[in-house]
Amino acid sequence: MTVEARLAELGLTLPQPAAPVAAYVPVVIANGLAHVSGQVSMKDGALIKGRLGEEVSLDEGIAAAQACGLMIVAQLKAALGDLGRVERIVKLGAFVNSTADFTDQPKVANGASELMVALFGEAGRHARSAVGVPTLPLGVAVEIDAVVAVRAD
Repeated sequence: MTVEARLAELGLTLPQPAAPVAAYVPVVIANGLAHVSGQVSMKDGALIKGRLGEEVSLDEGIAAAQACGLMIVAQLKAALGDLGRVERIVKLGAFVNSTADFTDQPKVANGASELMVALFGEAGRHARSAVGVPTLPLGVAVEIDAVVAVRAD
C-alpha cells in the first residue's frame, strides 16, 4: 500500500509544503539521507501556538506534533517527487514549547512518531529525541525535524 493510500485510509491529507521563514531550505539530500528542516505546528495554514503545561493540553500537543509530521511528509514529497523513495525514517527531533514542570514531551512527540509508523510501516520506526524548550519560533507549540534514508532517483 502506498503512503498516499495510507493517508486516505486515515482520513488525512498532506498540507501544502510550507515555505522557509528564514535563511534555510526545507530539505537537503546528501549521501542517501534527506535532512528535513524543523517543521512548526500548523493546521490549515494557521500556526498552532502556545505552551504545553499552560494553555495547550496534552491532546492538543499530540495533534500539533502530528501536524508537524504531516508537514515533514509534505516536504519529503516535494523534494523527492515520490514518497516510494523513502527507505526509512531514521530520526525525529521533537521540540516542545513547555513549562518547566511539564514532563510529557515524549507523549507529545508520539503524535509524529505514531504517524510515521502508520504511514511507512516498519520503515517508519525511528530513533528520536523529545525535549522541552522555553520558547519556539513564532510562538508555536511544537517543532520537529527529521533525518530520512532515501533511494536514489
